[in-house]
Amino acid sequence: MTGVPVPADDPGPTALRMIFGGQLRRLRERAGVTREDAGAAIRGSHAKISRLELGRVRFKDRDVSDLLALYGIGDGPDRDQLLDLAHRANQPGWWQQYGDVLPSWFETYLGLEPAAATIRNYEMQFVPGLLQTEEYARVVVGLGRAPDPDGRAVDVRMRRQRLLDSEAGPRFVAVVDETALRRPLPGVDAMRRQLRHLAEMSEAPSVELRIVPFRAGMHPAAGGAFSILDFADPELPPIVYLEHLTSALYLDKHADVDRYDEAMRRLCEISVCPEGAPAVLERIGREL
Repeated sequence: MTGVPVPADDPGPTALRMIFGGQLRRLRERAGVTREDAGAAIRGSHAKISRLELGRVRFKDRDVSDLLALYGIGDGPDRDQLLDLAHRANQPGWWQQYGDVLPSWFETYLGLEPAAATIRNYEMQFVPGLLQTEEYARVVVGLGRAPDPDGRAVDVRMRRQRLLDSEAGPRFVAVVDETALRRPLPGVDAMRRQLRHLAEMSEAPSVELRIVPFRAGMHPAAGGAFSILDFADPELPPIVYLEHLTSALYLDKHADVDRYDEAMRRLCEISVCPEGAPAVLERIGREL
C-alpha cells in the first residue's frame, strides 16, 4: 500500500498536478531514491524530477510508469489509482482555449482558483476581478494590454465569476481600498452601476466584502494588491499570489505566507465590517 490519499473529487488539473507531484516526491523519499537516480530512470535529469514533483509540467505515461516501478509500486489498485490521478492531472483546463489572450503566468492562478476553499484578496487600485461588472472589466482588461476586440479576455473574467455561484466554490473575502471605489474608471454612471453590483454581491453567502477607508491611513499592505489561496486538501499548502505588469509570483514558503496572512489580518481589523459595506458603497456612489 502507498499510504497516500488520492482525491476522489476534481479540484482541477493544476491542483491535481501539484498533489500528484507531491505524492511522487514522498514515494521517492520513502524508497530512498535520489533525484539524480530518478532522473536517470526516466532518461532525464534531477531538474526534470524537481519540475514533476512541483507539478509544473505534464506527466508522460512512460515517465510515471517507470518512476512508480522504481519506487516499488507494482501492479495493483494503488498503482492504478496513481496512474488515474496522473491522467486526470493532464486534462486541459477550460481556460486553455483562451491561451491567445491569457499570459501563461496567469493560467496557473486560474487553475488554483477552483481548488481553493477560501480566497482572500486585497485590492487598492481596482475592484476585485471576481466582483467586476462586464463594462468595468472591459476597461480594466484594456489597460496596458493588447486590444481585445472579440472580448475573449473579458469572457474569461466573467466565466471565473461562476465560482461564486457554485455550492462547491470558494469563500471569497474581498478587502478593497476606498481609493479603488472612488476611481470612476469606466465613467461615473458605469462606476455607480459597479458599486451597486458590489452591494448586491456582498449579500451572497460566499462573499465577504470589506472596505479599507481613507481614514485608516497607512497599513502593512500599502505596497500593493495580493491574494491568499487556502485549500481544504492537506496536500496543497496556502499560496500567496502577487501579480505584476508582465509576470506574477506564487509564494508558498511558510515565512512568506505568514507575513501576508498577518497583513490580511490587519487589513480586516481596520476595514469597514461586511455589514457596513453597503452603506459605504451607497455614500460613495452619491459623492462621485
